[in-house]
Amino acid sequence: MLELIDINRLPIFLLVFVRLLSFFLVVPLFSYRTIPLPFRIGFSFFLALILFQTIDSTLFVLDHTYIFLIVKEALVGLLVGLLAFIIVSAIQVAGGFVDFQMGFAIANVVDPQTGAQSPLTGQYFYMIALLFLLAVDGHHLIIDGIFTSYQFISIDAFIPFEDGSITEFIIQSFNYMFIIAFQMAIPIVGTLFLVDIALGIIARTVPQLNVFVVGLPLKILVSFVAILIFLSLYITAIENLFGTMFRAMRGLLQIFGGA
Repeated sequence: MLELIDINRLPIFLLVFVRLLSFFLVVPLFSYRTIPLPFRIGFSFFLALILFQTIDSTLFVLDHTYIFLIVKEALVGLLVGLLAFIIVSAIQVAGGFVDFQMGFAIANVVDPQTGAQSPLTGQYFYMIALLFLLAVDGHHLIIDGIFTSYQFISIDAFIPFEDGSITEFIIQSFNYMFIIAFQMAIPIVGTLFLVDIALGIIARTVPQLNVFVVGLPLKILVSFVAILIFLSLYITAIENLFGTMFRAMRGLLQIFGGA
């Protein structure tokens, strides 16, 4: 208990708290508006209190570089959380592709989690993804990820920005996010493309039929049937998506640690 309240170790506790707080401010699931900010601050504080006891601080020296260590801890938490958020955003991008093909692109809704406009189909997929993440205890893996980050980059180490590997890794992850979004959207988008071809043939063979009146409800019906058919495929895609997110977080931490 005396070690817990040792005033000499307070700077180390502050470094741990800054990394955890900056991480939970941007990481998916914990950063949403529906989770109050005081809860996130208190949650980060008590997790930092637990993690603080496991860190070996015998070699830590408090000097003029302490303010840079605080900035470094904030950057580590923000970059790792932001990378996870970018990967998960593939679900919203895939929903935007589907909505554009369905004709729902103009009917966006406000996402209560992020406060931004979200496509209808993307919001539906996103809710399924979050429920899946909670069902498989993915939120525990997220917390474990920030706990194990100290195995890669300690509190007294700095981030190696010289070689540009961090920027390259984030750009590659951003590109891979669009690939995942395209893979998730291509079954429905491809089905609706075939419907467009069929409507074009009908418009040429039966000019009396108003394709614009028939086409929109037909595409909506076909898209709903396709979503129902490919729903099990999306569960597998979401599982691969979160696996990619955890691997990307680990890869970024390895680059931070110079591995």
